[in-house]
Amino acid sequence: MNRALRAATAGVLLLSPVALSACSAGQVTQTATQERDKVGAMAQIGDITLRAAELETPRGGSYDAGDDAELTLALVNGGQDDDTLVAVDGEGFGDVEIEGPGSSDEIEIAAGQTVFVGEDDASIRLTDLDDPLITGQFLELTLTFENAGEVTLPVTVSTPDDVQDRGETFDFHHEEEGGEEGAEEAARERESAGE
Repeated sequence: MNRALRAATAGVLLLSPVALSACSAGQVTQTATQERDKVGAMAQIGDITLRAAELETPRGGSYDAGDDAELTLALVNGGQDDDTLVAVDGEGFGDVEIEGPGSSDEIEIAAGQTVFVGEDDASIRLTDLDDPLITGQFLELTLTFENAGEVTLPVTVSTPDDVQDRGETFDFHHEEEGGEEGAEEAARERESAGE
């Protein structure tokens, strides 16, 4: 093998790891297409896009069985024809109360417009929850539009904007019962148990 061919082969072998590692540079990563939990659920059906769908943060930090939960979301109509939200279905609650601007039981979304449910005189209330719900838990809801059809998405209980008081912590060592003496007693019990 001549010297030039050997030098070319060595160069290719030395540079191939650099060339291979550069193959992924500039590519779209998987995380670039994921939505953050903080913004709520998103979905699209036909010309209708649902954004930031979530259940309002419950007072006191959790919903009890029998409570009502308010749904908040943005309904975006990117089409040239009006559409109407006519139903919300799912499990985990008794009934749904839909109120739109100027009408009840449905919410109209004009072509090229956005309706903010929870604002804009539009509301969706899930009544009589079957079970308690806390932040991070979700209900699967199916929204039906007159023209676009049905879309199902998980709607999570939203995270509170401020820190929630969790109440008193549990005293595992019973130190509060006897002050320093209780703490010393607990330490002796741990020692005798071999901890």
